[in-house]
Formats: sequence, C-alpha cells, structure tokens
Amino acid sequence: MSEQGKEGGTFVRDLMASIVVFCVALPLCMGIAIASGVPPALGLVTGIVGGIVVGALAGQPLQVGGPAAGLTVLVWDIVQRHGLEMLGVVVLAAGLIQVVAALIRLAPWFRAVSPAVIQGMLSGIGVLIFASQFHVMMDAEPQGSGIVNLISIPEAVYKGIFPMETATLAAMIGLATLLTLMGWNAFRPKGLRAIPGPLVGVIVASVAAAIVGLDIRYVEVPRNLVDSVNIPAFSDFARLAEPVVFVDAVTIALVASAETLLCSAAVDRMQNRVRTNYNRELLAQGVGNTLAGSLGALPLTGVIVRSTVNIEAGARTRLSPILHGVWLLGLVVAFPQVLELIPRAALAAILVYTGYRLFNMSGLRRMWRLDRMEFGICIVTLSVIVLTDLLTGIITGVVLSFIKLVRTLSHLEIEVTQTGEKRYEVDLHGAATFVRLPELAETIERLPGDSEIHLHVGGLVHVDRACLEWVQNHEGSHASRGGQLIVDWNEFERRNARKPFWNTGQMGQEILSLAGRGRGRENIR
Repeated sequence: MSEQGKEGGTFVRDLMASIVVFCVALPLCMGIAIASGVPPALGLVTGIVGGIVVGALAGQPLQVGGPAAGLTVLVWDIVQRHGLEMLGVVVLAAGLIQVVAALIRLAPWFRAVSPAVIQGMLSGIGVLIFASQFHVMMDAEPQGSGIVNLISIPEAVYKGIFPMETATLAAMIGLATLLTLMGWNAFRPKGLRAIPGPLVGVIVASVAAAIVGLDIRYVEVPRNLVDSVNIPAFSDFARLAEPVVFVDAVTIALVASAETLLCSAAVDRMQNRVRTNYNRELLAQGVGNTLAGSLGALPLTGVIVRSTVNIEAGARTRLSPILHGVWLLGLVVAFPQVLELIPRAALAAILVYTGYRLFNMSGLRRMWRLDRMEFGICIVTLSVIVLTDLLTGIITGVVLSFIKLVRTLSHLEIEVTQTGEKRYEVDLHGAATFVRLPELAETIERLPGDSEIHLHVGGLVHVDRACLEWVQNHEGSHASRGGQLIVDWNEFERRNARKPFWNTGQMGQEILSLAGRGRGRENIR
C-alpha cells in the first residue's frame, strides 16, 4: 500500500474512533460536572481542553483526557468549602504543580503507588459516587458526606417508590437508563458494538421523557459557551497562601497525576504501537489543567474508560482525541438546545453504574486470594475514604503500604530442628537484618555450647552487615566452647547469584570470601 493510502486509512480510523469517544465523553462530561456540584457546561469545557489541547501535547497519543470520576469527590468538597469561584484557582495551581513536576522529571515516581492503595482509592471513590448520584437519580441533592449519603439511600428508595411525584418519575427515568445501558452492553448486535451503552441509555431516557413530557429536572446549558466560563478573579489567587487551599491544590495535582500515569501504563499494555513518554504526558496534563483552571472548569486527567474505547475503536494517532474535543466544542456552540433535552436523572444513572464498576468486586476478590495483607490495606483505604475524605484515605493507605514494606524487608523466619544428640539444623528464611538480629542471636545462643550447628542461609534474600558480623563472631566464640557453627554460604551465593543488590561492595566480597571458605571446608571433608 502506498504512503498516501496508509495515511488515508489512518485518518479514517481516527475519524471513526473520535466519533465513538465523543459519544462516550458527552454524557460523562456533564454527569461528572453535576456530581461535582458545578454547572454541566464546566465539564464540557474540561472535555474540550482535554481533547484539543492535551491531545495535541500528550506523551501517550492514544490516551483521552477529560473530567474524571476519580476527582469528583475532591472537587465537590472544594466547591462546598471555598465556593465555585475558587475552583479555577485550585485547578490552575494544581496544573502548575504538574508542570513543575514534569520539568524536573518526577513523572515516574507518581507510578510508585501500591496496587492495594490504587484499588482502595478507586473502590472508595466508586462507593462515594454511587451513594451521592443515587440521590441525584431521584431528582434530589446529595445529602452531605459519603457515609450520610450511604445511610440515607433507603429513604431515597422509599421516596422513589411510594409517592407519585417528581422523585418517582425521575427514578423511573434513571432505572430505564440503567436497564438500557446494561442491556445494550450485554446484547448489542455485533454490527453496532461501536455505539457505547451510556449514549444509548441517555438517548432512550431523553426520548421517553420528551414524549411523555415528564416534569423532572433537565440539564441546563448556556446558549453561549463563553457565558459558562468561570474565570477566577486576580484577588482570589491570594488565598493560595492559606494552607488549606494550597493543600487542596497539591491533592488535586497528586491524585490527577497518579490517575493519569496509571492510565498511561494501562494504555501501554493494551497496544504495542506507541509507548508513553511519562514526563511529556504529565507536562501535557499540567498545561491542560492550567488552562482549565484559568477558565474556572473542572480538573482533567487521563481517563481509562475513554482511552479504552479509543483503542478498541481503532484509533492510530493523536488525531482521534483531538477530534473528539472538536466535536464537543462544535455541539456546545452550534446545538446547545439538544443537551437541554437530557434528564439529570439519566446522567446520574450512568454515574451510579460507573461507581459500581469502580468498586470492582472481582478485583477485591482476586486481591483476597493473592495477598490477604494487600487486601487489608485496600479495605482500610476504602473505609477511611468513605468515612473521612479522599486525601486522608490515600495517606493512610500509603503509610500502611510502607509499614508492610518495612515488615517484609525485616521479616525473618527461624526454624530449629534437632537431628542428632548434639546436632541442630537452623533454617533461615526472609531478610536477616539488624531489626531481627536480637531474635536470631537469642535463638542460636540458647543451643548447647558444645553442639554442632548447621546454619542454612539459602532461604535468605538479604543479609545486612550487622547479621553478617555477628555470624562471623559467633563462629569463633561457639568453637571456643567446644562446638562448631557451620554456615554454608554457597547456598546463599547460588540463590542470590542474579540479585546484584547484595553482590556489590565490601560486604558482597566478604560473603563471596565466606562462600569460598565454605567450599574449601567441604573439599577437605
């Protein structure tokens, strides 16, 4: 095929993929805005910036940026505490923090987060979104904190079932949206697989509400997009000196960066055509958030749902994310009245479904089977997020992961077996570090002074200098009491021959020397 033919084929693929992504992004941009407590138009502005600006600069060309469900809880809290006028200030500051982090090449470090913390964060956000949007699906407002929203769900269900009023009509529209979405995802014809379930659900709900003429709440979009921007006042930036406001900006930057770069890693696994330049991706996100903040819009991240749809729809270059932003802009500018036909309950139903998916019960079950301690960290992170706030939950999870790491690096199992009248086999497994030296010393020193002790170190993954020197010293002191301490360092050498972290420097040479002595002793025997 000629180069022109290849380019033409790529353009067609990107064009078709951009339309599919646009169909997915449209309801999500508005729904996430409503869930965040801001006008729907601000979600669309963020989607446009995420598509056109970030798409043009991105370090992962196939990733799609825009407003993300993962930041909904944070944004809602910021708007409630500081007012809508401060949202742009916080988002702009977060974007500048991301730009600085990218310029000093910190992007790879944002990926150094335990999977348990990520799973707990996403599950916690899923619970919060589900709980808050369940009320919106009844044409009501969220009740407050996450735990209050959860506890008051039965009351919302009662209002939706029994009194024949607005709540009941909205609940019917929300339920219809959910059933349509799930039914389409399960049974859609092969020829129509490119059409996303959320779009079908919104169309069905909007048509049904329009035909019946339901008196429920609908999306409100200004006829002029310029009227919807929320440009921060210059005087508002002085509030960044307040610790609580600055912490909000740092939190947005950290969570948005982690979500973006984890999404980039997932996109890398889904295709082999292009690899992510992580620092460039973080820089693009920082520029996008700086621009979104200057317009008073929602923060943006790389979004896994839209990125997955983009790849599955056949996108080949960054043209697809850019065009999806162009379609959003064109719709808002040319046909804003179309958006006003969408019931808010329908958008809330899509987010209820999104929250359920974020909770990811199958992922939790898999974690339970693989590592109970990781599962515990995940559940604690999830619970703290629901009971307090997102930042506290993430910090708790990171601290617990660090404690687990320290425990793993310092964990030592000592097994003593008597195999003769004065012969003992001592098996060590784990890491022999100074933290466990008292336990190791006490265990071996309790054995008879005139005994023959065989110390097996093949199960160790690491020996630090403190333990190494103690074994060397005790070898002589045990011999002075008529006993013999035999350490087969060959076991350690064979097991760890491909682990360069120990086989360097003076200590590594000492272990090699001891291994040589072990071989010599074996040869004499």
